[in-house]
Amino acid sequence: MGDTYAGKRRGRQREADRNDARLFQAAREVFAEHGWDAPVSEIARRAGIGMGSLYRRYPSKELLVQRMRIAGMEQLVAQARTALAEEPDPWAALVRFFRDALADQGTGGPLLPLVGGRLPATDEVLTAAEQLRAALDALVDGAHWAGVLRADFTSADIPLLLEHLTPRIPVTGERATALHLRYLDLALAGLRTPDPGQPTALHGTAPQWAELRDLWNAPES
Repeated sequence: MGDTYAGKRRGRQREADRNDARLFQAAREVFAEHGWDAPVSEIARRAGIGMGSLYRRYPSKELLVQRMRIAGMEQLVAQARTALAEEPDPWAALVRFFRDALADQGTGGPLLPLVGGRLPATDEVLTAAEQLRAALDALVDGAHWAGVLRADFTSADIPLLLEHLTPRIPVTGERATALHLRYLDLALAGLRTPDPGQPTALHGTAPQWAELRDLWNAPES
């Protein structure tokens, strides 16, 4: 009886996860096409999920997007940890992380320009952000220690670099991913420690994690 009940729970959770994946992808696409004011009904329609099912899980657009933000950070944390665990070479770990992150972005384009600054930073959002910072710090610190990553590149550069590398392109998902990875190769060439005699300074200073928080979250009232 217990095994049957546990199996049913796992099955329901897998179905919920699949629904979330479809919802998140549909939401990215709909927001990219219609902006923040896009109707939730269009998100549900494109995801192939009934409005009742959507509202039972996410009673408002804001709650849906908050969960998208958190899930996105959790995915990056998992990818960073996997790269560090499976790639003994620090540069290979950094490259693995970027490639995995870009390959999983989908076709909707960056979320930050669409919803950044609209929603408050909840405790769950802040916890996810701290976990992301720690995971990216580990990637960058390892590459700095090995002397393979330019010294003025920081972990806070990574979220914005990923945003720049994933513009919405009106092509198929596979072609969009191929183009994103092509430009990642160009960006990675600029992240390696410069050879002696080459210019070493980047334009402007690195972003601060506090700046990223201000970009994403609504001002505190």
